[in-house]
Amino acid sequence: MKYDAATIGNHDFDNGIDGLYAQLPHASFQFLSANYDFKNTVMDTHVKPYHVFVKDGLKIGVFGVGIKLDGLVNKGMYKETDYLDPIEIATDMSRILKEEEQCDLIICLSHLGYHYSNNPDKVCDLTLAKSTKNIDLIIGGHTHTFLPKPTVAQNSEGKNVLVNQVGCYGINLGKIDFYFDAEKNKTADGTSIIV
Repeated sequence: MKYDAATIGNHDFDNGIDGLYAQLPHASFQFLSANYDFKNTVMDTHVKPYHVFVKDGLKIGVFGVGIKLDGLVNKGMYKETDYLDPIEIATDMSRILKEEEQCDLIICLSHLGYHYSNNPDKVCDLTLAKSTKNIDLIIGGHTHTFLPKPTVAQNSEGKNVLVNQVGCYGINLGKIDFYFDAEKNKTADGTSIIV
């Protein structure tokens, strides 16, 4: 598939954190997770909070956030992994990527879930988009939501954020194209493509 990066979700702990660690050598891409603190685990130093990719002269910042594991995954499976607030972390990550790293495009890989109508206080992709700034695209997972096209949400400054999720099990492939002009101003157009 030639992935550039992936984030971590609850099912990555199905074989425990040691099982997750054992699979890392089989991946030719990076794992990014900014809100799982692995410092007291075997995963320490093997997962970065973000990465900046340079493609055709454009700097693309990518970071990952995951769902709260407590109550969803047995504590013995994720051990000393600390969960940090995804909104606070995403705010910090997007600031670093925009201001310090000078990224032209910022993407959040999310395993928070698209939306929870039965639990509106639970952090989800739509809440994350609304509560932060500088994120251009949230690529989500966890709720297996099939979106026929990306949702256009408004961030904390009233600017557009694309939120996309294409279901589960590799049934669909999402594609979103961003277009940049000579001054690196961007526009986006995209849909979910069935393959």
